[in-house]
Amino acid sequence: MEKRISGTTGLFILLGSPVGHSGSPAMYNFSFQKQGLDYAYMAFDVKKEQMPQAIDALRLFKVRGSNVTMPCKSVAATLVDDLSPAAKIIGAINVIVNDNGKLTGHITDGIGFVRNLKENGVDVSGKKLVVLGAGGAATALQVQCALDGAKEISIFNRDDEFYKNAEKTKEKIGEAKPEVKVNVYTLDDQAKLKSEISQADILVNATVVGMKPLDGQSLVDKKYLRPDLVVADTVYNPLKTKLIEDAEDLGCTVAPGKGMLLWQGAAAYGLFTGKEMPTAEYQAYEKHQAKKTVKEG
Repeated sequence: MEKRISGTTGLFILLGSPVGHSGSPAMYNFSFQKQGLDYAYMAFDVKKEQMPQAIDALRLFKVRGSNVTMPCKSVAATLVDDLSPAAKIIGAINVIVNDNGKLTGHITDGIGFVRNLKENGVDVSGKKLVVLGAGGAATALQVQCALDGAKEISIFNRDDEFYKNAEKTKEKIGEAKPEVKVNVYTLDDQAKLKSEISQADILVNATVVGMKPLDGQSLVDKKYLRPDLVVADTVYNPLKTKLIEDAEDLGCTVAPGKGMLLWQGAAAYGLFTGKEMPTAEYQAYEKHQAKKTVKEG
């Protein structure tokens, strides 16, 4: 790594909190090296209230681009100079491209989520989804699924600052895709959650529950699941959340968050570099590293 980095190396970063668990640095740095690009990628733990300073730093240090993760996606959208069409609808971003000081925000979460489902043999078209969460990633996948033909989406969130965001998402989808039925409920209403899951084709956790330090936790009682339900998560560390493990135990088709990370990352890589990310090579590398770790352990 020391030999590769020079005085001209371009920097890409990740902003959010927590980020210590992130797989993005390994994925992007592998890809940069594979394609012989003079770039490096690092992660920085930044709280929501620190985002204005972080955005200023992007310009000051001429950072070429940044990914943005929870809980900073919505606030980041208010701090950049311009937004892509999708980001304007969603009101959140997970990618910032720095073009000589002009910062443009993009959103690739929804694209990555839908692609991850397809990679696991699931098409959202004509399906009913129950989505837990109303933050940036949740909103992105809700909008993308609606655009890609979902029949119905039930959004569950705690009665907090993001609940109003869920209601706004309902309005936005109603304007863009009026044929898609969208309902918003509070997570406290367990009877409604159980009822909606019983009628759903796909259940999605788009909250931080399941992510370190909340690993081992799930917002969904295992009794609410059934074998023909597709269960997806946006959390990618741990590789399998409690929700995914519970679903696997029952024989559900599952789509863990690692796949979503890969495909939304691939879309972001294209925005960063203008090139296709070497996804197949990276997946092979990951498998090799995993086997190596098991053997050494």
